[in-house]
Amino acid sequence: MVPLVSLKDIAEKCQVSVATVSKVLNGQPGIGDATRQQVLAVAKELGYTANSAARALKTNRTYNLGVVFVDLQNSGFMHEYFASMLNYFRIESESRGYDLCFINSNVGLQGRSYLQHALYRGVDGVVIICADFQDPLVQELALSDLPVVTLDHVYHNRTAVLSDNAQGMMALVRHVYGMGHRRIAYIHGNHTAVTENRLTGFYRASEELGLHVPEECIAECEYHEPQGCYEATKAILALPERPTCIFFSDDYSYIGGAAAIAEAGLRVPEDISVVGYDGIHMAKVVSPRLTTWEQNTEELGRIAADKLIERIEHPRTALPEHIVVQGRLLEGETVRRLG
Repeated sequence: MVPLVSLKDIAEKCQVSVATVSKVLNGQPGIGDATRQQVLAVAKELGYTANSAARALKTNRTYNLGVVFVDLQNSGFMHEYFASMLNYFRIESESRGYDLCFINSNVGLQGRSYLQHALYRGVDGVVIICADFQDPLVQELALSDLPVVTLDHVYHNRTAVLSDNAQGMMALVRHVYGMGHRRIAYIHGNHTAVTENRLTGFYRASEELGLHVPEECIAECEYHEPQGCYEATKAILALPERPTCIFFSDDYSYIGGAAAIAEAGLRVPEDISVVGYDGIHMAKVVSPRLTTWEQNTEELGRIAADKLIERIEHPRTALPEHIVVQGRLLEGETVRRLG
């Protein structure tokens, strides 16, 4: 068995105090660069590994963050938007010394609520990345005494990190309008706060531009669900006066829309224009490249981790806040200029 390396071992080899070693390994100020580099080098040489149990006893923290990731479409980590955001959340958390564990309500034969599971795992705080935010069990966790940060949903007196969905949709409508389109359709996602914000942006920009959008040009299907998008697209294409551009709920669902368009004998963008939402990798490599709105998953994940750790480490000074993260228009090749 390889013996554990202690702070005292490092201190003796560096000829400094144990307190100095502790400060260096915990990233505390007040240590000269030369000493800091020496301690870090010796710690690496000796194979020092922090004792998490001892650290937990000393700080009254476990350095574990809970993650609620309930994918209602069962696409798991194949859902690129959420998977990317979670990855950047993980990178930032691990750089700050925290590990992640997933919080579920179906653990064990009898199951536990999200809050019970979080308490059982002893997490210091929880990020809710993807869930039914109206679920009473999710609300119980979000409104508990645990530090909580939510993504794209606002609870009273809780920190939320939000993608600017209304502004993103407004930018897409203005772009399509600027390309000469006056009859547009929108297949939006299911009823969530994200959908409400995007619909608000869609109608706000349409009103601002003087666009009339008939009710028959508005349809709904689940996010990340190509089959539902296929059916909704078929219905829109069958309208007596076909729209010149269709807005899709997300880039992935466009797969179904593209199938319906091809089945109708139409070409993108020659016969009909389309736009997506999210800016996932697929949108950038499909031919023709999809015009879409790219959400900044790196910033969303990084800020969520930063704000959750801030609430854990500085509970007396961290205030609940709503941070809005901007995205950007990706002008692909699927919107044809008219006129």
